[in-house]
Amino acid sequence: MSGPVPQGPVPRLGVLAVALRGGRVLLVRRANPPDAGLWGFPGGKVDWGETVEAAALRELHEETGVSATPGPIIASGDAISHDAAGAVAFHYHLVAVLCRAPQGEARAADDALAAEWVPVAEVLARARPMSARVDEVLRRALTLL
Repeated sequence: MSGPVPQGPVPRLGVLAVALRGGRVLLVRRANPPDAGLWGFPGGKVDWGETVEAAALRELHEETGVSATPGPIIASGDAISHDAAGAVAFHYHLVAVLCRAPQGEARAADDALAAEWVPVAEVLARARPMSARVDEVLRRALTLL
């Protein structure tokens, strides 16, 4: 694809790593904006030349120490945050990737304050402060197992 290079800010491509094991899902508590303090899937920016699957596995390992193999894409959507004046502060297009056969003990690293294997029922009930759509993405992931 060719054409003019976009001028000004453009959405960033990001990934979410969805790992399930024994009726639990791996979540991290975010340290940085836009969702600082909230629980969500490990994830982050896709690097130039990196596939979304590779980025999901990299982010999973960087944030939690857990390794996995890539599965299918679960969902994608935009995450847009605004500042106090109403201007767009963050705009990411996120792609959620199922991470199969997760191995290793979860430990918080990189930009995660905490990493925890959380019971699926707790996430589906939104029993803790979570990023938007975590429960919806988890429901979709469960249909792919």
